[in-house]
Amino acid sequence: MNQKFVAFLLTISIIAISFAAIFVKWSDAPATIISMYRMYLACILLLPIIWIKRKEFSKLSKNEWFFLCLSGVFLALHFALWFGSLKLTTVASSTIILSLQPIIALLGGYFFYKERTTVFTLLTIGISIVGVVLIGWGDFGLGNKYVIVGDILSFLSVIAVVGYLLIGQNKVRKISHWIYSFCVFLFAAIVLHIYNLIIGVPIMGYEAQEWGIFWLLAIFPTVAHVIFNMLLKYVNTTAISMSILGEPVGATILAAFLLGEQVVGLQLIGGFFVLVGVFLFIMQQNRIYQLKKKEILNEQG
Repeated sequence: MNQKFVAFLLTISIIAISFAAIFVKWSDAPATIISMYRMYLACILLLPIIWIKRKEFSKLSKNEWFFLCLSGVFLALHFALWFGSLKLTTVASSTIILSLQPIIALLGGYFFYKERTTVFTLLTIGISIVGVVLIGWGDFGLGNKYVIVGDILSFLSVIAVVGYLLIGQNKVRKISHWIYSFCVFLFAAIVLHIYNLIIGVPIMGYEAQEWGIFWLLAIFPTVAHVIFNMLLKYVNTTAISMSILGEPVGATILAAFLLGEQVVGLQLIGGFFVLVGVFLFIMQQNRIYQLKKKEILNEQG
């Protein structure tokens, strides 16, 4: 594939993901309702592919079904917490904190799977943590006592999505990513549906504008992830990870123009530290991956 076309597709996917936070801000529906319908509608979008691959469901073991369900619970938590954070804090703070995902994933791998780490990696984690502290400090200056709660919810949503990813990467590797995505999306939607029923959040009765936002949230991120999956054939995972770092930048710019949100100095400085830390971390992981790949090729040669 032509490199310029690859760059074009990556740009499209970054813009698509960046709009997700804007759509949540536009909605007046509760965070758990937005999350629930995003998952249900994403399942509908995947149905044509799932119908073609429907025979693969019979190959799933009870153990795999259990972890698909557990993964769905973590994904439901992620969306409920992140969408909830966007109701309380700024798009800039919420999405920048969300970019800590690869670093939190490394910590999860270390604690649950005893994966090794390096001093340099710990340094990148430290840089990012300083950034998060500065973002929280800057949010205090916005004059809204709830913004720091939004920051905390965003951080908790990162932990939830890492739980979802760790399960996917270590328990259901043999499952088609289409089947995996559909099942996890469906289980997440069901979990959120049950939660909404228990606490009495109205399931129906939302205006056409809200339904439009639900569909946009289902379509745009889905398109982005389809592009990412397709581009993995032509670029490495580091390139994809680096491109995702464009989300907080794109979302912040969109929020400034479409929502009139202002970014204070400490938020900018904190965001810079977070993105630098994550950037260095991803580059370090890429170097480790390339070295391991070279060692394997040498052994085979």
